[in-house]
Amino acid sequence: MCRNITTLRGLEPVATEEEIIAAARQYCRKVSGVQKTSAATEEAFERAVAIIAEATTDLIAALPPRKVAPKSEPPLRRLARQA
Repeated sequence: MCRNITTLRGLEPVATEEEIIAAARQYCRKVSGVQKTSAATEEAFERAVAIIAEATTDLIAALPPRKVAPKSEPPLRRLARQA
């Protein structure tokens, strides 16, 4: 559905909380169509981001280790490497 969300399971070092929240935020933007929150949308949007980030953390922790690392690097790691 969203090509901008990268695989976080199997990263070395493991995905950070910041990377998980960024992925959750991107997912919420995509499914809601909200690119910039307003006073009317901010509370619901941030609540959804928190719920999805928590579910993502639980999911990654519950799955067995990957045999092959993800093909792409998360955007936050690419930016850090370029700096």
